[in-house]
Amino acid sequence: MKRIRLFTLFLCLLAVSNIFAQSDIQGKLSEIPEITKIEKLESAEFDEKYLTYFTQKIDPKNDSIGTFEQRVVVFHAGFDRPTVLVTEGYGGSYALRPKYREEISRLFNTNIVFVEHRYFLESMPKYPDWQYLTAENSAEDLHAVFTVFKKIYPKKWIGTGISKGGQTAVIYRTFFPDDVDISVPYVAPLCYGVEDGRHEPFLRSVSTAENRKKIEDFQMEVLKRRKNLMPAFEKYCAEKKYSFNLSLDEIYDYCVLEYSFAFWQWGSNIDTVPASDASDENIFKHFIGISNPSYFGESGNAAFFVQAARELGYYGYDIEPFKEYLSIKDSRGYLKKLFLPQTAGAVNFDERLSKKIIGFLETNDPEIMFIYGETDPWSAVGVTWLEGKQNVKVFIQPGGSHRTRISTLPEAMKSEAMETLEKWLEEQVHSGNE
Repeated sequence: MKRIRLFTLFLCLLAVSNIFAQSDIQGKLSEIPEITKIEKLESAEFDEKYLTYFTQKIDPKNDSIGTFEQRVVVFHAGFDRPTVLVTEGYGGSYALRPKYREEISRLFNTNIVFVEHRYFLESMPKYPDWQYLTAENSAEDLHAVFTVFKKIYPKKWIGTGISKGGQTAVIYRTFFPDDVDISVPYVAPLCYGVEDGRHEPFLRSVSTAENRKKIEDFQMEVLKRRKNLMPAFEKYCAEKKYSFNLSLDEIYDYCVLEYSFAFWQWGSNIDTVPASDASDENIFKHFIGISNPSYFGESGNAAFFVQAARELGYYGYDIEPFKEYLSIKDSRGYLKKLFLPQTAGAVNFDERLSKKIIGFLETNDPEIMFIYGETDPWSAVGVTWLEGKQNVKVFIQPGGSHRTRISTLPEAMKSEAMETLEKWLEEQVHSGNE
């Protein structure tokens, strides 16, 4: 009986300690003057998860321009745990899902501070001025968040993001090399121009000659069947209520050109590509499934394309094999014609950002782990060229796509990546930036 009472007392004390622990992080968040709102969220992965809104300067160098609220989600694993800073490149609504947990946080049981990118979804200034949507300003946002939360979570920090989010992680490390201890950019591009020029040769050499021919033959078949497939294409776009800046004939062309990029980017199965004698219905269904016209429609991603045109860069299309069947004569400058909002004004590409990143990576040796997929077209512009570095690690998954993660790497690569991260997390001194 005495043991039962002691055990009951222990459970009560444990419950009380949990209550105080829960109120502790919420209390710490409420003491941050930059945070204007705190909402507790449901989580299947963490005992505590909070949606917050963090006040940021629209122009970090000029207070008079005003402020905006940036959406920041906090996942609490423990004050004695490392913290993952998710440097999202787009909107962050998916982080609100109860089952969401970032890969590195799951692997190493870390806290997460998830930062939605400026000018996306709820992190948009009331009166957005595109001139303040810059890579440097996004890095300033992350630095402001880090500076505040480092006081709450004093252990090691890992900056990570996927695709444009991975690109953002590299940008952040470049501008503020001494903030996070470790960076893990997944499938992160580093383009040198609006239409970089390295993606097209990549698509002409990816996988096998047989597979590439199968892709090109399918694209050609879709073009040859334009008359048969266009009614279904028009109906589909009307039903989805898509609107475009160009004619449907031109959008059809761009969907065909995009097909090969999208196919390899997302690791589609080559065996699913219909043969040239397949029915119109099967051809159309597969075509739309891989290269959906929604990509070229007016959407909430205007901010992304402004950034791409201004300093992040993008890719072009090789129209040469298809010229006989295309309605467009030239695809150059398509980003401006298809995607840029009129409110953006004249946007000219500035190569200083890519040069700054290259210079930082070449002259420093930060603890950064780059992860790429072999058949992902974004790997054509990946940071795979660094040599002679002790800390910079690059893993390329054989046959991997844009979905490549640590968990998808072959066992030998995965073990090396895990051992490297464990070693970096165990190190006592922030190093690698000298």
